[in-house]
Amino acid sequence: MITVAERVVVEFEGPGSGEAELSWGQRDIWLAMVRQRSWLPNGAWGPLPAGTSVEDVAGQLRYLMSRFPTARTRLTFDDAGHPRQVVAAAGEVTLEVVDAGDSDPAAVAETVRLRYQDDPYDFAADWPIRMAAIRSGGALTHSVVVMCHLVTDGFGAGVLLDELARRPDDPLPESQPIEQARWQASPSGQRQHGLAMRHWEGILRSMPLRRYLASADPRQPRHWRGEFTSYALAPALRAVTARTGVGSAPALLAMFAVALSRVTTATPAVLRPMVNNRFRPGLDRVVCMLAQYGICSLDVADATLAEALDRARRSALTTYKHAYYDPAELDALIARVAADRGPSLELPCYFNDRRGEPADLPVPPDLPALAARAEFRWTTQQDVPFEPLIVHVDDLPDDGVGLIVFMDTHVISPADTEALLRGVETAAIEAALDPSAPTGVYSA
Repeated sequence: MITVAERVVVEFEGPGSGEAELSWGQRDIWLAMVRQRSWLPNGAWGPLPAGTSVEDVAGQLRYLMSRFPTARTRLTFDDAGHPRQVVAAAGEVTLEVVDAGDSDPAAVAETVRLRYQDDPYDFAADWPIRMAAIRSGGALTHSVVVMCHLVTDGFGAGVLLDELARRPDDPLPESQPIEQARWQASPSGQRQHGLAMRHWEGILRSMPLRRYLASADPRQPRHWRGEFTSYALAPALRAVTARTGVGSAPALLAMFAVALSRVTTATPAVLRPMVNNRFRPGLDRVVCMLAQYGICSLDVADATLAEALDRARRSALTTYKHAYYDPAELDALIARVAADRGPSLELPCYFNDRRGEPADLPVPPDLPALAARAEFRWTTQQDVPFEPLIVHVDDLPDDGVGLIVFMDTHVISPADTEALLRGVETAAIEAALDPSAPTGVYSA
């Protein structure tokens, strides 16, 4: 039982108020929320330094709400349900102080996080940040923060955490989401969008219709989440970079394409890699939803692993360039292509590499031995849909890498999904040991 001992009203005010269409990044995550029937909350909790007061935590919340326009953004809807962004100039938000009583305060923090994520969210009325402080024995021990995904993507979250720690008061970057939406509607923005759509259409119209083998093991509930933990993947990628000069991100993309083609037998491998878009002028320090999925066609058949790596390096640049577009118009394009090519058109899987810069560590001498430490487990089965196949990649402690998969068992079987994730590690080890080895993928 959670006891909320205090509700502290926190006043805030900040720059950048106004109303506009959603930016492309906001619209992208909004459409994902509609598909998945979720406000896609991101939550975490952590320990507080000894002596932290309620006023200290309230100050953190005030800074978040005041500093970042996306923390003050709610949506308004027209009669047709079309959303627009509304950034408030000022307001009030509530900080909850929860007494742990005799319970473990860390366990209470996790319970609060889950409650915040599970409680309904009103896009028009609620502020997109929920925050609590956990108190045990009269002292604050933990804080809990849950944000709607409309606040920021993972790359922007890094900026948010950095500024929360440093508390700078210098002016924000000009290209906040309201300004982004204005530029995107301009002739320059529409030229960018048009180039991206031509790139997408070329791949969608030329790629093979079938992307997956028919699932031999459809389940109920049909939508599953799994986790694969590898301690060989990160050092293997470092070895690949050292031997071939291909960077860690395109190298991982290549290894994923090899693993996907081995499991599905479909060539070329067509993927939708997440692109952070922060290489674009003025966007590197903006806390917002900016990342969008690109599309990449990567043929790894009848090739060596070194050739696959080089193709991924070259293809990645084109993918990044064309991953900034209006997602609603992309959906319309996909519908037109599907109408022309037939209902058997299967869309590419999503691939989201969320790792940071590679660690500067030596490569262990026995990569296959490290592979023996790998673990895979299924964590969730539900009827609420995920995307048909999406894989997230994260850094873990001790030089580990975590691959998290969301999938539809009616599209790809659980066994094939596990083989895909394990296959990424296998391909990376093979490339680290002998880049001249064949990919093991062959043209039909």
